[in-house]
Amino acid sequence: MKRRSGASRTEAGQSNKSNSNSRQDNAGQSGPDLIDAINQIFAEFELAYHNQYHKAYGDPERLVLTKKYWLECLADFYPQQLVLAARQLVKTQEYLPTISSLIKACEQGNDLFGLPALRDAYTEACRAPAPKAAFDWSHPAVYHAGKATDWFVLATEPEDKVFPLFSYYYKQLCERVMRGESLHEPVPPALADKPSRPLSFAERDERLQTLRRHLKV
Repeated sequence: MKRRSGASRTEAGQSNKSNSNSRQDNAGQSGPDLIDAINQIFAEFELAYHNQYHKAYGDPERLVLTKKYWLECLADFYPQQLVLAARQLVKTQEYLPTISSLIKACEQGNDLFGLPALRDAYTEACRAPAPKAAFDWSHPAVYHAGKATDWFVLATEPEDKVFPLFSYYYKQLCERVMRGESLHEPVPPALADKPSRPLSFAERDERLQTLRRHLKV
């Protein structure tokens, strides 16, 4: 993620790097990316809540300590997830957000990334007509989860067997999206250059006779 020009990694706690690194395995993100996310969040808070922001964080030393504290409290979330949640709060909240309000926004999870809920995604995958790649999917993750599960299995197996499998793939894909990965859109099958026309009665009869001769019937 690109760091904002005014944000310094030291501001968000470069000295806290060892503690941050120990949490990376749990959250699945790199330390600097999370630091960049915290710096970007505070930069956006400053723009959106200028007077409140400077009243709360006007002292530079207090700001550094605050960013370190936020970094530690929010280490279980993905950087992109934090940035999107903070932006959602800026759009909907009049007052300077707190850690708890940001955590609640992050827990919206799928909504922040346009991902449908698991049950909705499963229903969509089961009901989508063929060709699957040409369907207008709510999100590419639904298509890829259905493809990984296998369309034939989705259509023929009972839900109690196939839903856990679809759930596994979909949750994996959601995690990838939340980490900032872009899933490619399915490519619809190419259309024929010339639309086929119905065969005439004579042409159908000729093909039938040819087939009979070939099969010797």
